[in-house]
Amino acid sequence: MRDGINFANRGIPAVALVTEEFWSQGDFVASSLGMPNVPRIKLPHPVAGTGAVNIREVAESIAPLVINALEGADD
Repeated sequence: MRDGINFANRGIPAVALVTEEFWSQGDFVASSLGMPNVPRIKLPHPVAGTGAVNIREVAESIAPLVINALEGADD
């Protein structure tokens, strides 16, 4: 979340990738840093350590969401 917020504060389009386990923490961080609407996408938890095949499947499933979020990130 912090990386996405830091990029957004610099005017660089960014999308935070947050696993479902940490989604509510992401809400808190985004709100506490004054950017509750920073673009982000929810990933399954865990992703790390689940193997290359699973990581590829997750990446392929979220790639369109990342693109859509970036296209709308010009506010």
